[in-house]
Amino acid sequence: MKGTGSLEKFNAAYIIDANVAMGAGGRVAIYYQDQKISYRDLQREINKAGNALKNLGIEMENRIAILLPNCPEFIACLFGAMKIGAVPVTLNTMMMPEDYQYFLNDSRAKVIVVSSEMAPQIEALRGNLGYLKHIITVGEAGEHQIAYHKRMLVPGPDL
Repeated sequence: MKGTGSLEKFNAAYIIDANVAMGAGGRVAIYYQDQKISYRDLQREINKAGNALKNLGIEMENRIAILLPNCPEFIACLFGAMKIGAVPVTLNTMMMPEDYQYFLNDSRAKVIVVSSEMAPQIEALRGNLGYLKHIITVGEAGEHQIAYHKRMLVPGPDL
């Protein structure tokens, strides 16, 4: 497997790639509600998320915020960010809007991936967020937001 001996390619997403490379791609990696998501399918979603972030201009060491409940999209964005060298900043869904504003500005996150339930809180803060360029919404996206599932439909190269 390309990069397996190199520490610069070793991050949490490596575990997914290693399982696929060892022939375990069809095995279940995640049980979510009534879904069984295989290592191969998870790898594909992680690569799509990483490529989508790259296509938005996210580079190594850029911060991306993730404000999602426990769901497959959370994992895809977390590992997708790691695979491209970005730094995921996970936010608690129970925080107050002023906390989101603080963490988004302090981390200098350029992108936030947020659930449609939480997106109005972030949208209301948008004028006070000096670094945020894109809001990617899982679920119904608002007027100035990017729909996660439409953005992630386009597969990119393996990362």
